[in-house]
Amino acid sequence: MNRELFGVFGDSETFSRFRSPSSFDRVVEGRSITVGVRDVGIGMPGRTAVHADGDRVCTLVGEAYAPGSATSPAALALERRDASGFDAMADVSGSYLAAVDTGETAYVATDPARTVECFYADASGVRVFGTDAFEVARTIPDSTVRRDSLLEFLHLGVVLGDKTLVSELHRAPFDGRLHADGTGTFDRFVYRPTEFDYVEALAGRLERALERRRHLPGRKGLLLSAGYDSRAFLAGPTDVDACYTVTRQNGREAAVAARIADQYGSDHTAFEADGDYLTTGFSTVRYGNGIRESIHAHHAAFADRMDVETMYHGLLFDTFLRGHYLPRDEFSALGHALPRSRLATDFDPATSLVTDSFGFVPISECDGLDGELPAESLAFARDAVGREFSRLAGRYDSTYDGCAVVGIANQPTAPFRTHLADHFLESFPAADGELVDWHLRTPPEYRNTRTFRRALERIDGDVLRHRPPDRPHDSVTLNEVEQFVRERAPFLDAFENAWPDRREEYERANLDDELFPDQPSLHGLPVLLKLRINDATTWLGRLECDTEPEPARLLSPPAEQFRLRSE
Repeated sequence: MNRELFGVFGDSETFSRFRSPSSFDRVVEGRSITVGVRDVGIGMPGRTAVHADGDRVCTLVGEAYAPGSATSPAALALERRDASGFDAMADVSGSYLAAVDTGETAYVATDPARTVECFYADASGVRVFGTDAFEVARTIPDSTVRRDSLLEFLHLGVVLGDKTLVSELHRAPFDGRLHADGTGTFDRFVYRPTEFDYVEALAGRLERALERRRHLPGRKGLLLSAGYDSRAFLAGPTDVDACYTVTRQNGREAAVAARIADQYGSDHTAFEADGDYLTTGFSTVRYGNGIRESIHAHHAAFADRMDVETMYHGLLFDTFLRGHYLPRDEFSALGHALPRSRLATDFDPATSLVTDSFGFVPISECDGLDGELPAESLAFARDAVGREFSRLAGRYDSTYDGCAVVGIANQPTAPFRTHLADHFLESFPAADGELVDWHLRTPPEYRNTRTFRRALERIDGDVLRHRPPDRPHDSVTLNEVEQFVRERAPFLDAFENAWPDRREEYERANLDDELFPDQPSLHGLPVLLKLRINDATTWLGRLECDTEPEPARLLSPPAEQFRLRSE
């Protein structure tokens, strides 16, 4: 990948056993750790940085700011080591992975929300780590596939917890750190609801988060939808030259986005799905790191047509600021459940996440599948997600916040950002420390679209001039009722989904013949499941020297695990 951190708990000679130092922009060696980093933003303020002081080194990849300090975050991590213990990054804000060697202690630290993953493996006799799961997995001499991880991926589109598809490949914990002989966690991402002016605080923090990122170089772009999240960049202090919208053919989403861009004097380009929307090769699948489905890199086919150096996006604004994972109350209308704006009061948290938030596919209901699959998919998925609530129990008291942290720790949409960071100087303001702190301190009943909309209007009173095409009313309930009526009235057009229809695009690209030409038994499976099968076979197959595992082997895995490479 174009942006990557790779390292070993060992010296530079050990590092060279696995990777060529010449393939990185910088390689630094501390007393216990050697790290290479590659990124177009290296050395820019707030971006990837390397600081070395003798055998004391800190290598940081991603986006990181030290508010109120002239010292770079990489240097700050070494300065604060004695005072701060392992949490030397406590005052650093952003989305990053930091490898720190103080001369006495060496570790790799995630940001509080683990928005940059750290993968590691010990199978070679040396602890190897990095941001690209494929490069770390290549150091494993003889890989085996984890059955539970594979089944989670096929059912939910994400591998939960600290696991991966490969038994010998692991992840640093959520809000955690990696050592030469173990792992640990911090207590930065812990919910602590407090009473304050949530709207005013959010408006101020959002403006400061955007201000910190406004000075990035070159022509600036924004992935703009007709919704609320991305228009914050236009209303705020960032200067956006060009807006891009990926949408369905002849969609109303692009027309509204164009009016929003014009309102703020920005160029606008719409990319309508044209058969290339579902990119299924290894170059795209790789952005899922073998733990998330690549469909979330929905802009991948159009990146070479986006003529900008810096790219802004609103990923996770809905999660941190609008309560995406919080269960909503429902009411019944003509036998159908319609959501209200208020929080649910009677719900099973694991079931809520499985059915409403993750891309659940009930494989046990698919025809023509047999073997060692779970007898009942919902029970399997609910139990798997339930274990995540137990694993993260120390971080929340409210069940609502439990839903939020389990969703955030297992965020399915990360490939969206990973792809952007590999092609542009990408900025991720949702991970700003002030906004994450707002999320953790704001009670769940105030983390909603109404609060976010009011905060946007504090920044710019005209920001909501153009309504999203599927939200003509301020009320969530009224929007849902109108959508319900439109879907059933023959003389009204239904609200269209902002995204291209996966089934239509799959058929337009004739992917059954491309992906499964000799396996007609798979053609009747749900499109989402077929795309996940392709993700898994493609990613694992590249580890197996381009010999992809048979889909039937993935769909009927043995009871525990199976060997990836032949003896």
